[in-house]
Amino acid sequence: MKTWNPDLSRSGGPRYMAIADVIEMDLRSGHLVVGDRLPPQRELAKRLGIDFTTVARGYLEAQKRGLVGSHVGRGTFVTGGADKERRGFVSDAAPDPRRASVVDFSMNMPPEPDDPDLLARMREGLSAVATNLVSLLRYQGFGGAGMDKDAAAAWLSRRGLVPSQERIFVTPGAHPALLAIFGMLAKPGETVLSENITYPGMRSIAAQLRLTLAGLPMDEEGIIPAAFAQACEARKPKALYLNPTLQNPLTLTIPERRREEICAVARRYHVPIVEDDAYGFIPLHGPPPLAATAPDLTWHIGGLAKCIGAGLRLAYVVAPDTKAAWPFASAMRANNVMASPLTVALATRWIDDGTADSILRFIREEAAARQALVADILPGGSYRSDPISFNIWLPLTGGWTRSTFGSHMRSAGIGVVASDAFTVDGPAPEAVRVCIGGPIRRAALKGALEFMGHALESSPEMAGSFF
Repeated sequence: MKTWNPDLSRSGGPRYMAIADVIEMDLRSGHLVVGDRLPPQRELAKRLGIDFTTVARGYLEAQKRGLVGSHVGRGTFVTGGADKERRGFVSDAAPDPRRASVVDFSMNMPPEPDDPDLLARMREGLSAVATNLVSLLRYQGFGGAGMDKDAAAAWLSRRGLVPSQERIFVTPGAHPALLAIFGMLAKPGETVLSENITYPGMRSIAAQLRLTLAGLPMDEEGIIPAAFAQACEARKPKALYLNPTLQNPLTLTIPERRREEICAVARRYHVPIVEDDAYGFIPLHGPPPLAATAPDLTWHIGGLAKCIGAGLRLAYVVAPDTKAAWPFASAMRANNVMASPLTVALATRWIDDGTADSILRFIREEAAARQALVADILPGGSYRSDPISFNIWLPLTGGWTRSTFGSHMRSAGIGVVASDAFTVDGPAPEAVRVCIGGPIRRAALKGALEFMGHALESSPEMAGSFF
């Protein structure tokens, strides 16, 4: 029997789920191999200082994933669980290259899973959902069925949120949710606030609704509370939009104390907060969401695009209270009817069986590896990033402008977006967002970053003959 001392802090899930997660991680890393015998459940419970039932549930979860097998009188052994046949999913179909080639590198995408075992688990979930295909092609009630809201609640609980089912809605992505929320909170011509360098989608939504979007000054910790208060006095805003964790594009995360100060200002002036928590699940131990500090003021949007996959087009929305939930449901139903039942069922399956946690873990690990490449190639202090963000923010020097640099990098295989797309008020800075996520592999990313580094060391005139 191998000595196995799992570090449950490596997983963000409940402790029983963490046991299965760590088995999977150790199997992938080679610390565990097929045939290894795991410690008896009571022994492991004593060693970890947790209940026996927690360990039993963890072993059972690992068995569901095909990672271990139990034999009465002999113990629990690692089985691997990597082949498709054991997982009950067999397909002779090859990927359609016409779909595989559709990539928009300008989007801030998470790294795409390439681990065969994880891909097999994802396909298994799709196969399981397909058994209910006919019923999933019907119209469904808006906001998600009970089991889907249960899955949403379990997922949101990882961020410390415990809302009632009446306040949870399963929606077809963050954008429709933002459109509905701001359409409820503000009328054409009225003011909503955001970071001065903010998510481009918010600028588009404000323009579509004919709202006045006003940017707030920022420091290294996010919007400045005093400036927020001043804007509340002067402009009487109808709402505040924030992307508070791994903010797109600056990659900053508002620390807990600053979040409390922002919520205090919002409460003083009765300003609703719209929290776009697209990246909130990426940090393993990030600060609590604004909705945990000011639940009665905050519309929380927990999108799945960045922590599982954009193609699901799903977001879990938490309304501040049940009264606010009614007009939101009406607005969403009028605009979208419902989220796709197929993708809702798949997300619920992946959350329930632990696949979503495995995808999220892969994204964290791969994002960290890519950021390490950036740190090895680009000079320290020349860019802004987070160790697990999907992009860097690159101020330009040495004669480079955002237009010339974007043109030079167009063929490099990574997305470079000029600062104009993110700037709310005033002139756009000479800076670009560089995306390092998506389907690109590390070797190609390394080459692109080296090409970028060479350009930054040269003048625009020396780097290329034309743009």
